Amino acid sequence: MNLTPKEIVKYLDEHIIGQKDAKKIIAIALRNRHRRMQLPKELQEEIIPKNILMIGSTGVGKTEIARRLAKMMSLPFVKVEASKYTEVGFVGRDVESMVRDLVNASLNLVKNEYREKNRKNIDFFVEDKIIERLLPPLPKGASSEKQRDYEISSNKMRQRLRDGDLDDLKIEVEIRQTTQESPENLPPEVVKVQENFIKILGMGNKPVKKELKIKDAKDALRVEASEALLDMELIKSEALKKAEESGIIFIDEIDKIAVSSGSQNRQDPSKEGVQRDLLPIVEGSTVSTKYGVIKTDHILFIAAGAFHLTKPSDLIPELQGRFPLRVELESLNEEVLYQILTKPKHSLLRQYEALLKTEGVELVFEDEAIKALAHTAQIANEKMEDIGARRLHTIIEKTLEDISFNAKDYEGTTLHIDKKIIHEKLDSIIEDEDSARYIL
Repeated sequence: MNLTPKEIVKYLDEHIIGQKDAKKIIAIALRNRHRRMQLPKELQEEIIPKNILMIGSTGVGKTEIARRLAKMMSLPFVKVEASKYTEVGFVGRDVESMVRDLVNASLNLVKNEYREKNRKNIDFFVEDKIIERLLPPLPKGASSEKQRDYEISSNKMRQRLRDGDLDDLKIEVEIRQTTQESPENLPPEVVKVQENFIKILGMGNKPVKKELKIKDAKDALRVEASEALLDMELIKSEALKKAEESGIIFIDEIDKIAVSSGSQNRQDPSKEGVQRDLLPIVEGSTVSTKYGVIKTDHILFIAAGAFHLTKPSDLIPELQGRFPLRVELESLNEEVLYQILTKPKHSLLRQYEALLKTEGVELVFEDEAIKALAHTAQIANEKMEDIGARRLHTIIEKTLEDISFNAKDYEGTTLHIDKKIIHEKLDSIIEDEDSARYIL
């Protein structure tokens, strides 16, 4: 998708309130990728992405900005937590597994794109399989008249199938069993050996007969149709290229692997070891995956952390240098929390209204009530741990708890949520700090 930085920020503004600096930096980073692809091949190789370090408390939108962008632009995206690599140190899950996760995400993305392009062919393949079960094929040497009648019957059956008239009818279909996915942290060499053993023992892709409703059989046969009609080698090759050129790896909680300068255990082998393991991947190296080798030189790395107990300068200098762009995200005040509840396209309040509408309950939040929700969330964040916009989920859930539980009793009614209801539900909890810690 060819969007200018202004257009990218405009899209993000529809879903995320504030954080202009962070949006601007990421928008420029993504636009630079597009610019790089317009250059001669030899110059492309020289231009490496400028990785980003986002600093800010939890719930201020660090992950959401990157996730939204990747989704909008159909880019391979994975989010990993740096802290999960510290627990195992050098044994167990290695840092290269984040690159393998990215390739898997890229493969699913490309596979879905090809499925969408070949939707008509896939649907036709599925219909043919189902019609074969409903109308057994004619024997060889059948007369032209019988063949004509069969074709007319087949076309009628196809139309009924498309209209959904046969969805509840049960048929027996043969479905190929897919082999179980190998654990993510296994090296590619081990995975290949495992796959070869499965082939030798004949355990993979065994057809299994199942009796399913036609609507369920369609979904099951679509997977088989994709395998039969799509060029999987081409998809794998394209997925590797997409991960290399457009992939984004979001490393959350990077502050957890920084070692504070005031710490007695400055040379923490687990934390510093993980930083040193991360370094070659962020710098640019080759990683083996079961789909082939991938270079990490042009993958965009976005690291994020709260840095309450440590500072970015507590990371090893080599790793600091690999994240040249730094942006500090603002904490959310009462006004921003109010805007989060009212401005985004699919704000939390719109979501709750839509959920209860399915039960015939019309929810109407008065403006004063929304301000009271924002104020309560702000007070809770000040009194306890500041968890940003995530506090709003808890506050709204607590406010609507009884209405949601007794939704059937309110069917066909319109409920007005005013500030009186907010105060009744939340004031006593907020005043009692011990209760607030457990409930909000």
